[in-house]
Amino acid sequence: MSDDLQRIMAIDDPYLLLREVTTRLADAQQEVTELARLRRRVVQDLHAQGLSYSQIAVEAGLSRGRIHQIRHTGPAPEGAFLGRGAVIVATPLRWDEEHGRTVVAVDDVTSGKRLEDLARSYGLDVASEHVSVNGDIDLNRDGLVVVCGPRMSQGMWDVFAQDPVLLWGGSGAGPWTVTDQRTGTVYRSGHDTDPTRPYDVGYLGRLPRPDGKGSLLAIAGIHTQGSLGVVQLLASDLNALWGQVAEHHFSTLVGVEYDPKTGEPQSVELLTPLYRHDEETSA
Repeated sequence: MSDDLQRIMAIDDPYLLLREVTTRLADAQQEVTELARLRRRVVQDLHAQGLSYSQIAVEAGLSRGRIHQIRHTGPAPEGAFLGRGAVIVATPLRWDEEHGRTVVAVDDVTSGKRLEDLARSYGLDVASEHVSVNGDIDLNRDGLVVVCGPRMSQGMWDVFAQDPVLLWGGSGAGPWTVTDQRTGTVYRSGHDTDPTRPYDVGYLGRLPRPDGKGSLLAIAGIHTQGSLGVVQLLASDLNALWGQVAEHHFSTLVGVEYDPKTGEPQSVELLTPLYRHDEETSA
């Protein structure tokens, strides 16, 4: 029996006991989920290296049937791309000058909801919150997935500025762009070209938190349709993304053709490689 369990069992106050047991059960369930995800990942990695299930079973002291079961059941390893145990999906609030009130863009709501559904499909607990109208949000927390561009938040501007390859540029008065500093290519939204076209650019990256004690997943579009396109990419290709960058810091740009009436993505493609930042800084 663990010391923590003994401490909880010794609590006399029934209400405090109920709170402690509920919290401990939630934490334990998250641990069980992540251990099962890690176990499946190890089996998959060993099998991908050429070992048979029988060989893995012998070395691990388990039956071949048990190894095969682990490989094909339980939470998928690629769920760790979004976070471990629990994630917080944050989307921005905006100020409506015409009506003098705080609003949320429909596309941001859609992006947030789809991210929440995706995370839950991988066995992750999900909470949601907003980046304030002033751009304030506590970025020094585990499991953050932030859908917010640099113009909406100084904190996110500072996070994006750590990217060694993809550089945001622009101002409140002019169109925003993202420059691939490796190739010199400047990417613009079709909304900001003449003639305009239903095309946007989305950003996806895992970047260091301001406190340097972890990472956050950053999603942004030059316009909101770009963010929707990134979310669609995650929903369709998370396994491939995980296979290339796992939990490393990285960034990439996504081109999004969308329906001009609904804003829904119609086609999504990677515009740049998935730049691993450790490889860029060591180059």
